[in-house]
Amino acid sequence: MDPTPIIFFVIVLLLLLWGFPVAFTLGGASIVFGLIMFGLEFFNLLPLRVWGIMNNYILIAVPLFVFMGVMFEKSGLAEELLETMALLFGKLRGGLAISVLIVGTMLAAATGIVGATVVTMGVLTLPTMLKKGYDPKVATGIISASGTLGQIIPPSIVLVLLGSVLNVSVGDLFIAAVIPGFILVFMYLLWIIYVAITKPKSAPAMPKEDLKEFAGKGKAKKIIIAFVIPFLLIIVVLGSIFAGIASPTEAAGIGAIGATLLTIVRGKLNLPTLKAVMNSTTRLTSMAFMILVGASAFGLVFRGMGGDRYLTHLITTANLEPYHFIAIVMLIIFIAGFFIDFIEITFIIVPVVAPIFIELNIDLIWIGILIAINLQTSFLTPPFGFALFYLKGVAPDNVTTTHIYKGIIPYVIIQLLGLSLVVYYPDLALWLPKLLGKL
Repeated sequence: MDPTPIIFFVIVLLLLLWGFPVAFTLGGASIVFGLIMFGLEFFNLLPLRVWGIMNNYILIAVPLFVFMGVMFEKSGLAEELLETMALLFGKLRGGLAISVLIVGTMLAAATGIVGATVVTMGVLTLPTMLKKGYDPKVATGIISASGTLGQIIPPSIVLVLLGSVLNVSVGDLFIAAVIPGFILVFMYLLWIIYVAITKPKSAPAMPKEDLKEFAGKGKAKKIIIAFVIPFLLIIVVLGSIFAGIASPTEAAGIGAIGATLLTIVRGKLNLPTLKAVMNSTTRLTSMAFMILVGASAFGLVFRGMGGDRYLTHLITTANLEPYHFIAIVMLIIFIAGFFIDFIEITFIIVPVVAPIFIELNIDLIWIGILIAINLQTSFLTPPFGFALFYLKGVAPDNVTTTHIYKGIIPYVIIQLLGLSLVVYYPDLALWLPKLLGKL
């Protein structure tokens, strides 16, 4: 068979690794190859593909979830959550680290915005953890790992994009991600407890005097407000999806309104805040959609040259077992995560392998969860792990990049273990959707 589509794929990948902008590399290379292979007729097809993206109802959820997450962060509730968790767990060894994990989990379920979560927790807790005697590697590791939980715990923008690319229900992906997401949280917790027991000086308890000063007045009221308000937002957004009352896009709209109302109630909504939220939402959404347009052009040319048929032929003639192919794809995505970000992987690699998964009769909901867990590691793996950059940007000067890199190693290993569990026990992802009658 003609190897041209593979040459095209390799050239695009090399250009990306060389450092060229993703959206323009995908779009530019695709236009050049499209003109060479198909002539001017190519321009009759491309606008239809771009229009299809802009007209995709599911993708409207992306800016709405981004808006919800940024607005929630601006409301100041994250700060209250962290303070409350410190009150509850500070007296335990590793208590501050457990607090960070719980808050990261709640923010993941309320916002799904990794950057905002890592920066918020880095600013609010890292100096305190260091001051109380935490090893910088332990502190930075749990902050980075907890901040990336928004990649797998719904409402996750990754799952929205994967649902669009794999052509499966985003709501079903959200439901399927719940158990694997909380398995990762539980494994993180076990690691913190292990560190606190085996290396007590690395994760000490807070002194009683500090806890008394931290508590102040109205401790019970603080705890109730800090827990109830985020839970209400989570229940409204995820509950409406799981109950079948609203689609993910409709639930995202409700969540955006809910986060805005929370910010108003707390007296934090003003013109500068609203402007900052809208700027962040526009910037992040525009970046994702520009990459999506470029990836759509790439997909059009790659499929037009028979690339999907070529790969399917290679896999089927190689007589690979489905699990062998899954292992190859997961390894490729894991390695790609060291160099390119999750949006690029979602729009470049996933559309190429999706037809082969269909050919091998593999459940795409399960595959979507495996890819989402794998993509989560792309935020933690150097040299381009975005969570590491976010944290380094707000960390004190005495926290080095080496501290952060060493700190995340246990959590990358934990994520790979979690991924392996879901590979070998597919029902970890599929049991809940089956229970709710979604599969």
